[in-house]
Amino acid sequence: MTERFLDGRQAFVTGGTSGIGLAIAQGLAAAGARVAINGLGDADAIGAAIESLRHAGAADARHWGADLRDAAAIEAMLAELQAWGRTDIVVNCAGMQFTGSIESMPRERWDAILAINLSAAFQTMQALLPSMAQRGYGRIINIASVHGLVASVQKAPYVASKFGLVGLTKVAALEYASAGSRDSGGVTANCICPGWVETPLIESQIQARAAQHGNDRAAGIADLLSEKQPSRRMSSTDDIAALSLFLCRREAHNINGASLPVDGAWTAQ
Repeated sequence: MTERFLDGRQAFVTGGTSGIGLAIAQGLAAAGARVAINGLGDADAIGAAIESLRHAGAADARHWGADLRDAAAIEAMLAELQAWGRTDIVVNCAGMQFTGSIESMPRERWDAILAINLSAAFQTMQALLPSMAQRGYGRIINIASVHGLVASVQKAPYVASKFGLVGLTKVAALEYASAGSRDSGGVTANCICPGWVETPLIESQIQARAAQHGNDRAAGIADLLSEKQPSRRMSSTDDIAALSLFLCRREAHNINGASLPVDGAWTAQ
């Protein structure tokens, strides 16, 4: 059983209804936190996500469906969140991707990706960091990407947003580094930069590669990863959740302003 070191804490996870975000929210719940999530999904999917948080051990759980492209909607959500309780942990996990060359990239796609991947994170941090500093404990965990550290073709807005998120996180770390103490846990801001993570979103790609190898799933994954991820194995959503949970511990008070790759040595090349 996970140690309930987050009893009495409140966490907020964007992109928390599925994939990496939901796994992180479940980990926080198991550690005792009240957990608020924002994310997409129909009523059944959202209900299942909330139920999974309660089953994991959340002191309480709630969903907000604000559109993260809309600053006014985010502002209203954050006001309600703060009325619900003080937020000690923010995980900005919501993200959007669209591939295409710089030449062909529709401007509306650029605007939407920057809004969700970067501007929404800025807005949550701006609203919630000051009260964390007053209490002497707070955690900002931004789920960036290897594409916040290295670039790839056909991904201009995604790469720009993730490089921006890494930079924003470093600024927040510097501005709040002296808040709190070792005993209180301090206030930290860090990025996790995953490479390939096994989620339902990439299952079709796995299956396509597996079909080229006699329906051998492991061989298909290795082939898919062979170009960039030297380990040739994917991370799980639980791997990312475990790292996120460690960053919330008091002992992580001096891990601050870091961009932590979980990428099978992709960015070591």
